[in-house]
Amino acid sequence: MKPAEKIKLPIYEEVKLFEKNFYQSMSTNVALLNRILYFIVNRKGKQMRPLLTLLTAKMLGGGKVNERTYLGASVVELIHTATLIHDDVVDNSQFRRNFYSLNALWKNKIAVLVGDYLLSKGILNCTETENYDLLTIISNAMKEMAEGELLQLEKGKTLKYEEEVYYQIIRQKTAALLSACCAMGARSVHASDKDVQQMFEFGQFLGMSFQIKDDLFDYGHQRIGKPRGIDIKNKKITLPLIYVLSKASKKDRRWLIHSVNNRSGNSKTVNRIIRFVKDHGGMEFAIDKMNFYKDKAYSILMKYPRDEYRDSLELMLTYVINRKF
Repeated sequence: MKPAEKIKLPIYEEVKLFEKNFYQSMSTNVALLNRILYFIVNRKGKQMRPLLTLLTAKMLGGGKVNERTYLGASVVELIHTATLIHDDVVDNSQFRRNFYSLNALWKNKIAVLVGDYLLSKGILNCTETENYDLLTIISNAMKEMAEGELLQLEKGKTLKYEEEVYYQIIRQKTAALLSACCAMGARSVHASDKDVQQMFEFGQFLGMSFQIKDDLFDYGHQRIGKPRGIDIKNKKITLPLIYVLSKASKKDRRWLIHSVNNRSGNSKTVNRIIRFVKDHGGMEFAIDKMNFYKDKAYSILMKYPRDEYRDSLELMLTYVINRKF
């Protein structure tokens, strides 16, 4: 059995119900929008975020979930899908999960509007049911994600590759939503403030491990749905490159910065940068940091009694750092 299937086992029925309700809730009277939404839901990904919400709620809710839990799972999936659509527009990406991206098929204007629709749908789902505590959690995550993306763009222009700034960026732009998933799961079953905070931190450390793993893919050879070296071409800050820049000689540092700044569109130059990073310990450093955050997340889980839901969250941690895409 694949790891993703093992993770879902304790919540198999809940996932089926979530998917049914989620897809039904996306139906509209606009024919074009319905066609696009059908395209989106039939190319669903790993559903990591709603799984985190459901598993956290189960672990802290005595094995039970409620309508608030399903609402939280739907909202995080809506927000996540919207951000992916917007990211593809910003990055001018033509593919998503080895298939054409939405903006490649329907152009940027429609893609942006669909992303906006999904964002508003997520917010309305909370306000219409008066679940303002869940709305607060997801709104904070959305703010953090926007700030993180803008900070990354700002630093990409100046190429100031400080390690601490990198951690701030990935905490905001990636880990914030995973934190919200876990916090919403805990809050949905009326867990204590302490447990909500613990699950928020668990999601944060998980998310940081997840993003560092994503950065490592930029230097690999696997076919993972995005081109190798795309982060370098887009001048995105990644941990392997940050480490190598901090250790490089003045000559090598000047060459790296000049290459990323002025020649990142050249495939041969990108491959040279990748080889340099690999040869100078960038990968090993990033892997160590990925495991550091994974261990911090694991230490939080160990505070709770073992059951099948905690086991699945542990599997999620292992999956994050071992995944091939």
